[in-house]
Amino acid sequence: MIELNVAFVIQIVNFGILALVLNSFLYKPIRKVLADRRQVIESARSTADSVDQEVRDKMALYEGRLQEAKAEATLRRTEAIRQAQAEETALLDTARSEAAASLAGIRDNVARESAQARMLLEQHALALSDDICEKILGRSL
Repeated sequence: MIELNVAFVIQIVNFGILALVLNSFLYKPIRKVLADRRQVIESARSTADSVDQEVRDKMALYEGRLQEAKAEATLRRTEAIRQAQAEETALLDTARSEAAASLAGIRDNVARESAQARMLLEQHALALSDDICEKILGRSL
């Protein structure tokens, strides 16, 4: 059986003093360091979360601007193609009309020169026929 004597009471008092000393010099500083570390970690997590959210917001903004730029580029490209086709059509129409006018002018020149050549040939033919007749008949007409 356990005897409760003065030694037991001294040991309990000694243990209490040791617990108070250890608490003030060991456990409280360790708890404070752990609490500070927890606070630093929570602060870092909070900062990381806010930075992560900021990055997500900026990426969403960037994606939105990128989509707007793509849409605008597509619109501009479509407009440029439409204008180029209109200019091409206008240039082709102008070239066709100039070619038709040039061709008409060439045809007129050919017709005029052909008419002049026929008149000249008719005159030569008359003169030549007169010469032939004079030679055959032996007298002038």
